[in-house]
Amino acid sequence: MKKIMMTLGGSFLLVACNTVDDEEMTDITGDASDDNDRTESVVEVEETVMAENLQSPWTIVKDESRFFIPKREGTIYRIDENEEITEETVQLNEEVIQEAESGLLGMVLDPDFTSNGYAYAYHSYEGAGTAIENRIVRLEWNEAEDEWTENAVLLDGIPGAPTHNGGRLAIGPDGYLYATTGDAEEVDLAQDQESLAGSILRMELDGAIPEDNPFDGSLVYSYGHRNPQGLTWLQDGTMYSSEHGASGHDELNVIEAGNNYGWPVIEGDEEEEGMETPIIHSGQDTWAPSGITTDDDVIYMAGLRGEAVYLFNPEEPTEWTEYVSDYGRVRDVMIEGNDLYFITNNTDGRGNPESEDDRLIHMELN
Repeated sequence: MKKIMMTLGGSFLLVACNTVDDEEMTDITGDASDDNDRTESVVEVEETVMAENLQSPWTIVKDESRFFIPKREGTIYRIDENEEITEETVQLNEEVIQEAESGLLGMVLDPDFTSNGYAYAYHSYEGAGTAIENRIVRLEWNEAEDEWTENAVLLDGIPGAPTHNGGRLAIGPDGYLYATTGDAEEVDLAQDQESLAGSILRMELDGAIPEDNPFDGSLVYSYGHRNPQGLTWLQDGTMYSSEHGASGHDELNVIEAGNNYGWPVIEGDEEEEGMETPIIHSGQDTWAPSGITTDDDVIYMAGLRGEAVYLFNPEEPTEWTEYVSDYGRVRDVMIEGNDLYFITNNTDGRGNPESEDDRLIHMELN
């Protein structure tokens, strides 16, 4: 365990955006958009490095005492209470394809994980021909063998590509499994209600279509998305998603069943009948948002190119705070009680890793 004093603040020095891949690094910097207000605070807190030397971690998952963190190459790190790290194997019926942003991505534990050992995972694989596709599978954990084994396929054939795969999984307060999918580098798919791409999907835990989904016979819950990578819910059940924009204009959206979020027709503040605009976006700058979580109806968001954990108050949708910085790219963030956890993502080929990267870091909320 390594403890370091850190400073929380709101410098808002964000990375300016050229037309590049969502998560690509750039050395050009600029001020935040004038369209968004700026709040600042500086608080010194103690942070704890709980694990280090992780390679391309993607998601933070936790049961009562252990963390499980998928590695994009296709294994899962287990971090025990004593902070011992075990890299567990994952036996899949389709080999993980790890190229650019693809690989073993989202993961979420079954609500009855303690008794059944089930989890759900989203990963890329070689589909028809040589095309990259994505699938959602149920895994079963064998603790004695440090191994996960695929025991059911919930969904396959999700359009994929080296980039724009989405990949976030979450179980909502309604008990359904939600998944984000990207446009798979084919922007028109996001407006195609018959496609699984560019969407947020909603399914039973066995992959079945819920009867109250907005489109008959479809897993699509919302569409018109470019590359959403974060899902969370406020206490009142309001659903939010974070989404990568094309050239800046990263988004935080309120998600409602059946809505069209506009990509590629509109972005930022643009409007079109029948399409939704985000509650807030990054303007010409970028957050490159990934995982998001909530605490007391405040939203925390991991920023890759923004290299920060951002804080948003939905009641003040024009404001954000750069809550944590100085760790490089941040892939995911999780809150449990008064504890904030986040993982860095500097070893994914687009960051500038330090000797101990990547890391799982803990701090107490203020």
